[in-house]
Amino acid sequence: MKAETAKLTIRLPKAHIEAAKDYARAHGITLTELVDRQLRSLEQGGGHISEAIQEISGLLPKDLDARATYDAYRAEKYRS
Repeated sequence: MKAETAKLTIRLPKAHIEAAKDYARAHGITLTELVDRQLRSLEQGGGHISEAIQEISGLLPKDLDARATYDAYRAEKYRS
Protein backbone atom coordinates (compact mmCIF):
# COMPACT_ATOMS: atom_id res chain seq x y z
CA MET A 1 0.00 0.00 0.00
CA LYS A 2 1.52 3.32 -1.09
CA ALA A 3 1.33 6.35 1.15
CA GLU A 4 -0.70 9.32 0.00
CA THR A 5 1.51 12.04 -1.45
CA ALA A 6 1.18 15.79 -1.83
CA LYS A 7 3.09 18.39 -3.78
CA LEU A 8 5.32 20.84 -1.87
CA THR A 9 6.99 23.98 -3.15
CA ILE A 10 9.92 25.36 -1.17
CA ARG A 11 12.36 28.18 -1.80
CA LEU A 12 16.05 27.60 -1.21
CA PRO A 13 19.23 29.22 -2.47
CA LYS A 14 19.91 28.04 -6.01
CA ALA A 15 23.36 26.74 -5.02
CA HIS A 16 21.81 24.48 -2.36
CA ILE A 17 19.30 23.10 -4.84
CA GLU A 18 22.02 22.36 -7.39
CA ALA A 19 24.18 20.69 -4.74
CA ALA A 20 21.23 18.54 -3.64
CA LYS A 21 20.50 17.57 -7.26
CA ASP A 22 24.15 16.65 -7.80
CA TYR A 23 24.18 14.59 -4.61
CA ALA A 24 20.98 12.77 -5.56
CA ARG A 25 22.25 12.10 -9.08
CA ALA A 26 25.56 10.77 -7.76
CA HIS A 27 23.69 8.38 -5.46
CA GLY A 28 21.19 7.22 -8.09
CA ILE A 29 18.12 8.68 -6.39
CA THR A 30 15.68 11.47 -7.12
CA LEU A 31 15.65 14.77 -5.28
CA THR A 32 12.22 13.81 -3.91
CA GLU A 33 13.64 10.58 -2.52
CA LEU A 34 16.58 12.45 -0.97
CA VAL A 35 14.24 14.86 0.84
CA ASP A 36 11.93 12.00 1.86
CA ARG A 37 14.83 10.02 3.33
CA GLN A 38 16.04 13.04 5.31
CA LEU A 39 12.57 13.72 6.69
CA ARG A 40 12.09 10.07 7.66
CA SER A 41 15.50 10.14 9.32
CA LEU A 42 14.40 13.13 11.40
CA GLU A 43 11.24 11.28 12.44
CA GLN A 44 13.12 8.14 13.43
CA GLY A 45 15.97 9.93 15.18
CA GLY A 46 13.81 11.88 17.55
CA GLY A 47 14.47 15.14 15.76
CA HIS A 48 18.28 15.00 15.58
CA ILE A 49 19.52 17.22 12.77
CA SER A 50 22.89 16.35 11.27
CA GLU A 51 25.68 18.93 11.38
CA ALA A 52 25.53 19.33 7.59
CA ILE A 53 21.84 20.19 7.72
CA GLN A 54 22.34 22.54 10.67
CA GLU A 55 25.03 24.39 8.75
CA ILE A 56 22.85 24.69 5.66
CA SER A 57 19.90 25.79 7.76
CA GLY A 58 21.86 28.48 9.55
CA LEU A 59 21.34 26.87 12.95
CA LEU A 60 25.00 27.07 13.90
CA PRO A 61 25.99 30.19 15.80
CA LYS A 62 26.72 33.09 13.46
CA ASP A 63 29.81 34.01 15.46
CA LEU A 64 31.37 30.55 15.04
CA ASP A 65 34.82 30.89 13.49
CA ALA A 66 34.87 27.70 11.42
CA ARG A 67 38.49 28.15 10.31
CA ALA A 68 39.78 28.65 13.87
CA THR A 69 37.71 25.70 15.12
CA TYR A 70 39.05 23.47 12.36
CA ASP A 71 42.64 24.66 12.91
CA ALA A 72 42.34 23.92 16.65
CA TYR A 73 40.95 20.46 15.85
CA ARG A 74 43.85 19.72 13.50
CA ALA A 75 46.42 21.02 15.99
CA GLU A 76 45.01 18.72 18.67
CA LYS A 77 44.73 15.75 16.31
CA TYR A 78 48.28 15.98 14.99
CA ARG A 79 49.98 17.12 18.19
CA SER A 80 53.19 15.14 18.72
